[in-house]
Amino acid sequence: MNKSLMAQLLVVFIATQALGLFAGSYLIQNDYRAVIVNENPDSLENSIGLIAWILASTAVMLLMIKFAPEWLFTFLIKILEALATIGTAIIVMLPLPITAEEALAIALLLAVTRIAMPGQLVLRNITGIVAAAGAGALIGASLGAIPVAVFLALLCAYDFIAVFKTKHMVTLAKAITKKNISFTIAMPTKEHQFELGTGDLVVPLAFAVSILGAERHLPMPYAMVPSIAVLAASLVGLMATLHYASLHKGTALPALPAQGILMLATFGITKLAGF
Repeated sequence: MNKSLMAQLLVVFIATQALGLFAGSYLIQNDYRAVIVNENPDSLENSIGLIAWILASTAVMLLMIKFAPEWLFTFLIKILEALATIGTAIIVMLPLPITAEEALAIALLLAVTRIAMPGQLVLRNITGIVAAAGAGALIGASLGAIPVAVFLALLCAYDFIAVFKTKHMVTLAKAITKKNISFTIAMPTKEHQFELGTGDLVVPLAFAVSILGAERHLPMPYAMVPSIAVLAASLVGLMATLHYASLHKGTALPALPAQGILMLATFGITKLAGF
């Protein structure tokens, strides 16, 4: 087992999930949510809407990679990164005792610093962690546990097809990694620099936050048990996938299917246990 890789993964995963659960809990308590398709958080239409949004976004990105001038693709992807950084950073800072203006200033500073220091891997990873935490917290607080579970199952199937069948996710991942943007987390080792897609952090967090919202009638810390159990299952799946990838360098692997199977199984077990 590559100990350096696993240590980095552990730090990144725990930091993202802790930050996201902190923000997600605040969003739930204050009834902050985004409307995906309709205002009913338990509607499965929202699951379909999220998948449709991902498919459409992926199609646009692939078309840009194939047909757009290099400078235009780079410019647009950097703008997207900056906007995502600002928006998600503000979400993460909502629970803090600071004003909206101060939160915006800090978010802008993070985005500007990232643009000014594009080669800084640590800064890129920090930005990626913040982005994943904010996005996962908002999605999880906006949807019920069942719609997120359905979304997770659909996304696992899509991820498998996109990597092993059509292989278009491999093309997209290479293009994003080449641009050095915060949509992946860099984990350098002596042998190889591994790249972890932020989606593999966002989706488990969204599921955990949605479960936390469903269990808020329980007293703490019991309300956290199902969410922590699901995240632990996700981490096991992620570690297994990265361990395999470290032994077979150059092999593109989707992490989400292994994570998803273990998370859904764990979610079912917590329900059988009475949570």
